[in-house]
Amino acid sequence: MRLAHCSDLHLLSLEGARTLDFASKRWIGGMNLLTNRGRHYHTEAFEDMVADLNALGVDHVLCTGDVTNLAFEQEFRFARVLFDRLTLGAHGVTVLPGNHDAYVDEGRAHFAAIFADYATTDPGWTWDDGAPSSEAGPWPIVRVRAGVAIIGISTSFQTPWFTAYGRVGERQLARLGRALADPRLRGMARVVAIHHPPAGRRARSRIRGLKDREAFAAVIALHGAELVVHGHEHRDLRGTLPARSGVVDVLGVPSGTYEAGKPDRTARYRVFDIGDGAVISHHLRVWDRDRRAFDRDVAEPAELAS
Repeated sequence: MRLAHCSDLHLLSLEGARTLDFASKRWIGGMNLLTNRGRHYHTEAFEDMVADLNALGVDHVLCTGDVTNLAFEQEFRFARVLFDRLTLGAHGVTVLPGNHDAYVDEGRAHFAAIFADYATTDPGWTWDDGAPSSEAGPWPIVRVRAGVAIIGISTSFQTPWFTAYGRVGERQLARLGRALADPRLRGMARVVAIHHPPAGRRARSRIRGLKDREAFAAVIALHGAELVVHGHEHRDLRGTLPARSGVVDVLGVPSGTYEAGKPDRTARYRVFDIGDGAVISHHLRVWDRDRRAFDRDVAEPAELAS
């Protein structure tokens, strides 16, 4: 399988937005758009990424959140139109919510409604543990494709102003353990997808990190995984988590739409080649804004998630 991983697209649409809509945490995001973010995140980069993915003929596309900026319903609908241009269709594309998709409480409902078929679990993987829908919902989702099990986690909910941390939650962690240990996945490459980084110093941030990172790490240590991927930090991050079988690679990908004259952060996504239950290789594809194209990048240094 060739698995493409992108994240943090921040697709903006303010169509129909009213001043009153910003009387919430959206006020902070709106100011950020005016002063910074709105100038540096480019919808055309994702349009070019879609064209590149369709041309490459990858087998599955995985997006680990922040498809929107401010969690407006119209932003989710705008993003959905762009995702629908992927020829793989919803069966071949998995999308998770990020913290920006839960900027306000209704954002999670918008995501669940508009991206429902991009975030459904396979038959036989629904959870019957009696958890209230408000606690864990359907997460994690499990989607098995060509010998690869994609286990998608939601860490996103509305947080206080000036914060962007995430949390998996006890119920979801228990379900994650059950999924990783399930004999139906034996021999498969288990790819755990999460928005917030679960390893390294950025995971430990009180403002932007993962609150229950140690509990997450304990589940991975017990049951293992073949790969963990995340977004959130808009950087090429590489770390590991210990497991009984050795270590599990944890790879973060930069934003798929960012461009501001910073070569190490220019829009990109990663392609994994996976076979026989393991990751064989991976590489980044980087956006060239002038040519409106993505190219393979072979020299990008990563920031180690120490």
